[in-house]
Amino acid sequence: MKSLFVTPFAHFIKGRINASSKLALEHQDRIRQSLIVKAAATAFGKDHHFDQIKNYSDFKKHIPIKDYEGLRSYFDQVKEGASDMLWPGKPRYLAKTSGTTSGIKYIPVSNDSISNHMDTARNALLNFTAKQNDTSLFDGKLMFLSGSPALSLQGGIKTGRLSGIVNHEIPSWVKGNQLPSYNTNCIDDWETKLEQIILETHDQDLRVISGIPPWVQMFFERLIEYTGKSTIKEIFPNLSVFVYGGVNYAPYKNSIETLIGGSLPSLETYPASEGFIAFQDNVNNDGLLLNTNSGIFFEFVPANKIFDDKPDRLTLADVELDKDYAIIINNNAGLWGYNIGDTIRFVNKDPYKIIVSGRIKHFISAFGEHVIAKEVEQAMITVANKHQLQITEFTVAPQVNPPDQSLPYHEWFIEFEHVPHDLDQIAKELDAEMTSQNIYYLDLIVGNILQPLKITALSKGSFQRFMESQGKLGGQNKVPRLSNDREIVDLLK
Repeated sequence: MKSLFVTPFAHFIKGRINASSKLALEHQDRIRQSLIVKAAATAFGKDHHFDQIKNYSDFKKHIPIKDYEGLRSYFDQVKEGASDMLWPGKPRYLAKTSGTTSGIKYIPVSNDSISNHMDTARNALLNFTAKQNDTSLFDGKLMFLSGSPALSLQGGIKTGRLSGIVNHEIPSWVKGNQLPSYNTNCIDDWETKLEQIILETHDQDLRVISGIPPWVQMFFERLIEYTGKSTIKEIFPNLSVFVYGGVNYAPYKNSIETLIGGSLPSLETYPASEGFIAFQDNVNNDGLLLNTNSGIFFEFVPANKIFDDKPDRLTLADVELDKDYAIIINNNAGLWGYNIGDTIRFVNKDPYKIIVSGRIKHFISAFGEHVIAKEVEQAMITVANKHQLQITEFTVAPQVNPPDQSLPYHEWFIEFEHVPHDLDQIAKELDAEMTSQNIYYLDLIVGNILQPLKITALSKGSFQRFMESQGKLGGQNKVPRLSNDREIVDLLK
């Protein structure tokens, strides 16, 4: 019955997404103007003279680029219950997220912005079903491996992880199909929660699974162990799609598909506490359609300029393909000139499609090489696919002072499902991929400033134990792909 109801709506949504994508520039201009008008009477609007903003040049003049610390005085007042600070009224929720420099951050989610999160998630899935011409997945169970939906109060505002907040907004027609149960979702300890999820789901007709790839992989491994089956397809024969976001799926794909027992269509999304930024509108294309008509006005700063005093700020009309940009958010929850810390790259402009290329703070440039996440992930994907390697997780860090007094190098910490016999050959091929992608890294290798990278193979469960030690096991937590120091890898070792 649900699939019959959903089918015409899914095709309607597909058509609307297609039509909207052709009007991205018009939508962005309209959203920018409407945001300024609606927030003019807020504390931030008055402090920044929104009444004087008539065009984009004025916008840039009056609204500086800030990170969380730069807007903390406003966020703190919002958290204490003040109204009309960044957006009219009080937020509907505060999305709690962790930061390295700001500690716990509280990102407002307003009555206006909640539709950006919920409608975009719905539309991405409906568009997928319409293009697959199969809405039967709504007749079975849908699982969301998320954070706890238990909320606390901050200044009278419901507060929790975004993935938990979303649980409270899932429409009633989906609720009856949702797994796991609310009580199970509220369990904080990941190991305990995972055991209960397995008990609740092993005999269900699961058709959609959504979550961060490494935690889905762990769920699949434990489920196979519990049931005694050989593959996930034997347990969930009608499983139709894996929905993921926040982490590049490719390094995990071989391992997960081995567990599944074959390929499974996947749908990539780009949700963040600050807003639902993009989603994959075509399963045959890796680019993510930028969400240009959902309450967010986007700006883009060339990644190598983001730390300048007055960096160049571009609108969607000004971007170029295959260049890395820091993405800046202005939205209907009251984020203004907000640098979320991600870098993206445009792979298409008709319509506007992006890939996530990394984090501004996640890079290695101990010697001026400026290696970014996209480069190490692409190298790993290429070599892993060539040798059919199954990777559980990996991270990269510089070794500036090798114990044997040799030249410095990049050290790759990799947890393999099965450690390959010739790690030296794998390291050589990874290094060749890196030198082909990054000319600065190549110069350092050729100039004998760095020696080729080295691999340290980690025992099974190393990353799980590391994340557990940091209180970040499960949910939407991700292992940083690379860092400019050895803080993470020293803990791993």
